Amino acid sequence: MALPLQPPLLPQLARPAKKLPAGDAWVYEPKWDGFRTIAFVDGDDVYLQSRSGKPMRRYFPELEFPPGRYVMDGEIVLFDAEGRQDFDALGQRIHPAESRIRMLAEQTPTRFVAFDLLALDEESLLELPQRERRARLEPLIDPRLDLTPATADPDAASEWLRSAEGVIAKDAGAPYRPGERVGMTKIKRVRTIDAVVMGWRPGKEEGTVGSLILGLHEPDGTLRTVGHTSGFNAKEKRELPARLKPYETGNRGMGDPSRWASDRELEWIELRPELVVEVTFDHTSNDRIRHGAKIARWRDDKAPADCGMDQLLN
Repeated sequence: MALPLQPPLLPQLARPAKKLPAGDAWVYEPKWDGFRTIAFVDGDDVYLQSRSGKPMRRYFPELEFPPGRYVMDGEIVLFDAEGRQDFDALGQRIHPAESRIRMLAEQTPTRFVAFDLLALDEESLLELPQRERRARLEPLIDPRLDLTPATADPDAASEWLRSAEGVIAKDAGAPYRPGERVGMTKIKRVRTIDAVVMGWRPGKEEGTVGSLILGLHEPDGTLRTVGHTSGFNAKEKRELPARLKPYETGNRGMGDPSRWASDRELEWIELRPELVVEVTFDHTSNDRIRHGAKIARWRDDKAPADCGMDQLLN
């Protein structure tokens, strides 16, 4: 490839924040739930690079790019039949078998959502302000790509904190700094639900709780596992077994494979569905909490039967 920028080129990263920054310097974009990817395009030659610098092209042969010579920053996203982002299905696209990659490319095609232009023809654009790079990016977009929405109105951006994955705020006058957490801020959408405590997993230390298994009721009354919550401090881990003991049924369940060893399911101790907790979280996929939730409070005033799946739709 004869481009002014060559892989590996690490993407510019965002600093986490609790609220939207305000002021004329900022422009806002929705946060996507996909694979951050830098696309190097030189005619028909396309190289896709992951956030960590690894090649990604073989996993997404269905992605097409407009002709030209450029380097584009964006995100590979998979949408389900209802138009929702499906990170679980996206993760299945990373597979060693070529035949499976081709099959999934047809069954679960992805889209490339573009949000920055880093080079065009012979020119590196890294030193240009963000607003100018965006202006150069927009003419390149055609039906093969999606252009991320953008707004300078913080009130309009706040809607993405209620309906999307969150907001990325960018300093419109800032250059692009590969691998650095400057000029960008990310504000995740924080959601709250009331969930039934279905069971608990032992912690690594004997006599402690590692996590609580959370459930919600389907419309027909079936209690369905939707995730877990962990992150307790040392004191809570030691005290929780005594609090949960009166609710134990004597049964032990298996499920929710280990994040680090997908073939190893984790044992959990079943509880009568009588305890309710209010939890906060920021990601769901396939009606499950993808990132570990945090307990906000115990809800002794909430009936378990009132903890429904409809909360994940809000």
